[in-house]
Amino acid sequence: MNEWLAVPRGWLDSFGEIARFGSGVAGQVYSGRVLRFFGESLRQAGILILGSALIIWGLVFTLGLQCGIEGAYLLRAQGAPAYAGVFSAWCDLREIMPYAFGYMLAAKVGTGIVAELGAMRISDEIDALEVMGVPPITFLCATRLLAAWITFPFMYLVGIGIMYLASYLAVVKQIGDVSSGGYFLIFWMFQNPPDLIFSLIKGMVMATAIVLVGCYYGYTASGGPVGVGTATAKSMVLNIVLVHIIGMLGTLVFWGANPRAPIGG
Repeated sequence: MNEWLAVPRGWLDSFGEIARFGSGVAGQVYSGRVLRFFGESLRQAGILILGSALIIWGLVFTLGLQCGIEGAYLLRAQGAPAYAGVFSAWCDLREIMPYAFGYMLAAKVGTGIVAELGAMRISDEIDALEVMGVPPITFLCATRLLAAWITFPFMYLVGIGIMYLASYLAVVKQIGDVSSGGYFLIFWMFQNPPDLIFSLIKGMVMATAIVLVGCYYGYTASGGPVGVGTATAKSMVLNIVLVHIIGMLGTLVFWGANPRAPIGG
């Protein structure tokens, strides 16, 4: 019986440690202590934009094309091609963009943080920061979290616009079952400002969780290069799970009781 309980208990212990570590990092940001190293935060923000923005935007452009094409052909089969804008309004904003954003951050940003901090840990660079009187959690982790909060809203909102453009090109220009005016009439009927805010909240919660998990596994890495590789793999798995959990809970909370659909009598 104890053997069956060993793995779940280990998971619970890990979640508790990550939550405690993450709350400590977030506290460094909220308290303003991270502003001592604001220049490092700006440097990390530049790295995030230059290294991740084009990749994320390219992915969401492709997914926007796919969402528009699938919606157009599905509604053509039902005899309602004019309503293809519904898929772009809901599919792009509410689900596809948050998940695509989370996947790319988990695969690129999260693992990159683990690898960088893990390499610093096993080469005693983090210990050297402590010897020099520099708080390593603030300098290494809180600055990355602040950089994420600075850059990711911009990257996310631009990604939504790119996704909308891709769906428009697929439905109106490529397939051509509906005019531009007809497409935007239905598209804007199914759009509202709260949906944009809710989608941004989903994406930012995912991004925050991914950065904190990456910082935790990188900061606590041990066992040499093999240990860093193991920590990177663990962070990737956990982040993918968290992306789905946050996405599911976000949809239930924001649209479960009120789907905000302009239909019905």
